[in-house]
Amino acid sequence: MNPSTPRMTNLFLQLGLDADEAAIAQFIKTHQLSAGVMLADARYWNDAQRQFLTEQIKEDAAWAIVVDQLNESLHEDAVKAGTGLG
Repeated sequence: MNPSTPRMTNLFLQLGLDADEAAIAQFIKTHQLSAGVMLADARYWNDAQRQFLTEQIKEDAAWAIVVDQLNESLHEDAVKAGTGLG
């Protein structure tokens, strides 16, 4: 597999984060965002990570789908709370 193939594990590698399944699941669980917080505005990103995430969405680049999946995952608790399912 090409290490630049847009997959969640490779996105985490691009962001300089642990990329095994357990680490990704733990990151998503412990870094949930409120409904009003945009992905790139999360306090835990450094400037380079924030820039990468922003550019991928803005340019509708190859990584945009995976970045959007990460966004959805990080807002999962907020969505559940907003729909009364949480």
